[in-house]
Order: sequence, then C-alpha cells, then structure tokens
Amino acid sequence: MSTEYNPFVTAQAQFDKVAEMLSLDDGMKTFLRNTLREHHFLVPVHMDNGKVEIFKGFRVLHNDARGPGKGGIRFHPQETIDTVRALAMWMTWKCSVVDIPLGGAKGGVICDPHNLSQREQELLCRGWVRQLSKNVGPLEDVPAPDVMTNAQHMLWMLDEYETIHGAKYPGFITGKPVGMGGSLGRTEATGYGLVFTLREALREKGIRPEDTIASVQGFGNVARYAIELYQQIGGKIISVCCWNQKDKISYTFKKKEGINLSDLLSITDNFGSIDKDKAKGMGYEVLPGTAWIEQDVDILIPAALENQVTGENIKKMSQRVKLIAEGANGPTTLEADETIRSRGIFLIPDFLANAGGVTCSYFEQVQCNMNYFWEKEETLSKLDTKMTSAFIAVSELAKKKNIYMRDAAYVIAIDRVAKATRNRGWV
Repeated sequence: MSTEYNPFVTAQAQFDKVAEMLSLDDGMKTFLRNTLREHHFLVPVHMDNGKVEIFKGFRVLHNDARGPGKGGIRFHPQETIDTVRALAMWMTWKCSVVDIPLGGAKGGVICDPHNLSQREQELLCRGWVRQLSKNVGPLEDVPAPDVMTNAQHMLWMLDEYETIHGAKYPGFITGKPVGMGGSLGRTEATGYGLVFTLREALREKGIRPEDTIASVQGFGNVARYAIELYQQIGGKIISVCCWNQKDKISYTFKKKEGINLSDLLSITDNFGSIDKDKAKGMGYEVLPGTAWIEQDVDILIPAALENQVTGENIKKMSQRVKLIAEGANGPTTLEADETIRSRGIFLIPDFLANAGGVTCSYFEQVQCNMNYFWEKEETLSKLDTKMTSAFIAVSELAKKKNIYMRDAAYVIAIDRVAKATRNRGWV
C-alpha cells in the first residue's frame, strides 16, 4: 500500500462531493465526514518464546443513527487508523445503500497473523475484546471478520465477551462458525452478492454472462465465491492475482482457456496464497502481480485491498473492459475513478457490490437474536432479493439523474443517514 495514499482522505472527498449534490448544511457535513467515536488501545500478548509483544488495536464507529455499528476486524501489518476510519465510513454507506438498520464501524490490529501461532492469535483476539468489552455489543457495535480474520477468531472473541459479561450474547459478533451461532450462506455472501449485482448489470446492458471474460484481483473469501458463482452463471475467468506469502510479492495466475477454481484452491494456503510452482505445473502462466488489470477482458473485479486501481496502472487497462465490480473496499483512487468515469465504463461501486457480507451478517444477527436459524437456500434467496433491489434503486437513480453509479449509490446512502441523523435531533 502506498504511503502517499490516505483512504480516509479519499472517503471524505467522495462524501464532500455528494454532500454538495444533496445541499447538506455545514453542521451535517462536518458531522458525517468525521467519525463519531474512536478507540485506540494496546493489546499485550505473552508470546510462545516467553516474551511479551505489544500490539496496537483500533475500533472506530463512524455513525450509528440508523442502528448499532457494524463492521469487521482486520489483522494486517499495514493497518492504520486512517484506513480504519475510511472503512468505518464506507460501512455506514454500505449498510444504508442496502437499507439494513445498522451503522458503520471498523476495527483492526497491526499484526501479521502469518507469523503468529494459533495460541498467540487466540490471546490477541481475547485481548482485543477485553479492551473494548464496555464499548461493543449486540445493541451498540457488532464486529465481524475482515482481512486475515476468520470464524475461529470470532468465536474466541465471542467466548471472551460472554465470559466478561456472564451471559450468552450470540448476537455480539457475526461470522461465527455454523453450529455456534453462525449463519449458513455467510461464507459465500460477499462474493455471491457481488455476482448478483454483476448479473443485474449485465442484464441491464443486454449482455449474456456466457459471452463475458473477467480478471480478478484477490483470492480470499470474496474473490473465491465471486469466481464460483460467476462461473456458474456462464462467465469465464482467465486470471487471478494474489499475494504470495513466501516471496512477499503478488503474482497473477493466468490460463487463457479459463481457470479451474478447484485446482487453484487445492494449492492455496489459509491466507489465500497460491503455490506458484504447483500452479506452473498445472499449466498456469505466472505473471507479475500488476498483470491482472492488463488482461484483455470484459470485466475487472478488484477484490483484494484498497488503493489497487490507480491513476498509473489504469493506463494499462484494456480498451475492451466494459464493467468493473469492486469487491474490495476502496480499491479505486480518485484519479483512477475519473478515468473510469470518462471512459464510460459501467461501475458497480464497492459499498454496493460487496454489501452482501454485511447483509448476511445482519441476517446472522437476526437469527441469533431470534434463536431460529434459516436453511442456506433461504438465506441466499433473501440476500439475492436485497442485493438486486439495492442495485436497481441505484441504477434507476443514475439513469434518472444522468449521474455516475458511484455518485448515485452515495446519494441514496448519505441521504438516508442524514435523514436519520436529523430525525434523531442530533444535528
């Protein structure tokens, strides 16, 4: 991640533009362009080598006018408070655009779980909860998994929260294992939700999925399930890009006739790193990490981290690209966004395209609070309904006002949050 890039500056600039379009007053603009509450803290962990290591942790709540805060927890060595602030703000808009009664929050720890044992990771999870046990909970702020955290981490956090409070609170955290308060369909939700919106975009443009080719950045949970469903509806993926932990660099894995998801998963570690040598043995070209955006495809799906589609690398994007579906949070810089807009490429913005995860997290919360759990088909059907209706609302506004899809999504989301803030009498 570039040291010059500040995702919170990007998030605020995106907000400022739409705040002007909505004619928000100065008080509302100041309130919504900043975070409501922030927690900065230290988590000491007794390491396996006998030493104590101190980790920096964060939890940021951007806005909870529409309901309890909602947002993931990242374990990442390059985590920064401005990244967490930006992600919390984007979570507010994400919950709003799909019209679920939650606000925006985000958390993180500066660490690299690749270098931590299971025991050390458990102590880090429990320590994170101990620092925040009075400030998070099912009625105020509900965490979830994010980059390099998983269902096991969530269960450790839930257990620590319940131990501290002396009762069962399954709705405190989402992304839990199925059978321990987790929802069927949650694993697939973000990737599937992206493809539900992609399917609607192709339908609107009169393009058959089987006539399209795509390139994907990322091979974590979002990318894998997006690839799975996109292939099921007939699309072809010719390349994926992922980080290689061994070499500390990204590679793009390409196969012209289309990648085989099962083959790649069989040579992938728990953090989404594909084994380069085994991929070569399976007939894949191994290209530089930047090559994913240069492929001759119809669709690009950035589904890794923020700041990946930049003013520089977008110059190498094929003229064939018709559609970009942002699976990651904030993958596109402001400069690159102007290029996408000027070229007339249809964009499904991040906080709409990847809202399937938080939508299903909301479903998990509802199920936990009812103590009644749905079958997988019911969950995914409800997800499809939510994502489709959200996409149609944004697309119709974009056409009606003749505005960019990202702007239309922001107009809907920010207007809902501003109205809730105003109706509560806060501003």
